[in-house]
Amino acid sequence: MIHDTRILYPSLAPNIGYYATIAAHDSISIAMMGPFDKRHKETHRYEVADTRGRLNLTVPIKAPHGIKNARWSDVLVSGHGRWQAIHSTTLASAYGRTPFYEYYIDRLAPALFVEENTPLEAQIRAVNDAICKILLIDTEINYDASEANTTPSTQCSSEYWQIRKAEHGFLSGLSVLDLIFNMGPEAALVVRKFYK
Repeated sequence: MIHDTRILYPSLAPNIGYYATIAAHDSISIAMMGPFDKRHKETHRYEVADTRGRLNLTVPIKAPHGIKNARWSDVLVSGHGRWQAIHSTTLASAYGRTPFYEYYIDRLAPALFVEENTPLEAQIRAVNDAICKILLIDTEINYDASEANTTPSTQCSSEYWQIRKAEHGFLSGLSVLDLIFNMGPEAALVVRKFYK
């Protein structure tokens, strides 16, 4: 385990490199107390692979109006556009035929498909908790940092099996959900080999 202080930008269901960085440390911080910046879409967006290739799924948020020096911890999830149903249908369409979708979706759904006015921080925490349990990561995660100092790699050092590989080739940098649904229990091994 690495003992230096890494601070990651908040991100919803991010890529393998993000979780490889978490797994490589005893403890890590996530900058939920950092300033809200609507240009940082990765905080509430994740990328999956469907029949057409890469697809971004965005959780709509309510900008923290009237809060001076708003932070990511002040942001709430919006109910706009029935996004929960769209994300659920999209994930089922994209990964329903993978070997492990049915096994993991019920564990992930309560964290992924939250109700309107849920704090974005609570959703990110819940998603990280669920994913870390699946990936057997026991790193202590703190959400009190105000500025990120680490940008995890998005390039996987080795390819893993993807259901859409024949159509699109290997797609790197996708949400770790792609790895989990395609590889199941072996996903934890892929994450640990990421930097090797």
